[in-house]
Amino acid sequence: MVGFDEALSILENPTRRQILRKLVKEPHYPLQLSELLNVSQQAVVKHLKVLEESGFVDSERVPSEKGGPPKKMYKVNQSFSLRLDLGPDLFRAEHRKIPAGGPMRLSNRLPPELNGVVDRLGTRRKLPMVEAMGVLSELDSALERIDEHRDAVIALHQQVMRKVSPSISEQSESYEERQLAHAIMNQPRRPLDLDAFSQGLRIQSMDAEEMMDALRERLMRDFAASRGRLVAAREGTPLPWWLAR
Repeated sequence: MVGFDEALSILENPTRRQILRKLVKEPHYPLQLSELLNVSQQAVVKHLKVLEESGFVDSERVPSEKGGPPKKMYKVNQSFSLRLDLGPDLFRAEHRKIPAGGPMRLSNRLPPELNGVVDRLGTRRKLPMVEAMGVLSELDSALERIDEHRDAVIALHQQVMRKVSPSISEQSESYEERQLAHAIMNQPRRPLDLDAFSQGLRIQSMDAEEMMDALRERLMRDFAASRGRLVAAREGTPLPWWLAR
């Protein structure tokens, strides 16, 4: 599966997006896409090659209904979501795979208000169009509510970053130190790849490690001061100067 940058590069082309809009409905062959999109068949084939090489689509040869040579049919084979949030003190870029499985398998991941939809669908393989329209309407409403909640959470995340930025600027002596602090704040639940960070700023790994040690020490001191607690460590661990009292 391609990553965020490659997916964005591929999807920036409007013709490729138009091709994918057709292919998600049902498989198509190049000449058919050419006529529907008013694009030359040669151009369509080139775009399909890019989409196939990147794993967006698959192709197979199927017999012609009119007795001619087999046709090469294309269909979409990936399910994913690209998310980009951008604003002051905000940059989040994610490539998320859409989970597979039927209603029962997805039930534990869905909001409780969709339990009725899951029960109605069950293990059914076919659904009348009129019933599907009602279900899709419910799902669209649920997606709108989820998007509203997500927008609010993202806005709150942005406010936290905006409020912590002055503290980072006050406590950092250099641009590199500020960038290190922001990198940690952007992904507080994951360890920072110092090698990648060093390469991105074109600094020595040793310098990044020294900045990280200093930042950790400051965070431990701030944590202990704000919580009024001791910081635990393994036996024999040398204490930072501010704890050796």
